[in-house]
Amino acid sequence: MRKLKYHVASTTDGFIAHEDDTWGAFLQERLVKDSEHIADYSASFSTYGTVVMGRRTYEPGLKMGVTDPYPMMETYVFTRTMKESPNPRVKLVSEDAIGVIRRLKEQQGKDIYLAGGANFASMLLEAGLVDEVVLKLNPLLLGSGVPLVTRLRNVSSLELLSTKVYKNGVVLLRYAVLPEGAPGTNPALLPEMPPAT
Repeated sequence: MRKLKYHVASTTDGFIAHEDDTWGAFLQERLVKDSEHIADYSASFSTYGTVVMGRRTYEPGLKMGVTDPYPMMETYVFTRTMKESPNPRVKLVSEDAIGVIRRLKEQQGKDIYLAGGANFASMLLEAGLVDEVVLKLNPLLLGSGVPLVTRLRNVSSLELLSTKVYKNGVVLLRYAVLPEGAPGTNPALLPEMPPAT
């Protein structure tokens, strides 16, 4: 079974994009010029055979004329509003997103890159379909924007698998998503505190 990995850049305060779905802050020269983290990100594409994303993640590139942002992968855009794909390689999915993702995971091949966005990732986390969260934590504070996840009904517990710190301050954090009820994920009983005197 293939793994579904939510591989995403985030600010230190937990935003993956500006409120208008753009990522200008992430493109600061100090973060992108001669950056090892971008080389590592590009190299990670060879581990993925499929990319899945919501419409809001796909549209900013489309507005710049990029109809197939990941030509090296099979591409799925999950949308209820787009009716026709602007590229024959990009498959639009409007119904049964959970079922489609389950079927993709059951196929043989390389892992699946979940490129975003927050609502789509949240839905897949709640369905128990996300296996890993690969977080590129950027040394930025936005204060508002598109959050990493939205409206989770339950806590998604993560187990740290690896870290890598880059010279420009970006930190790569790789987590496994623990299944609900995994050992150690239940609330701990706190020891009684002595009364204040």
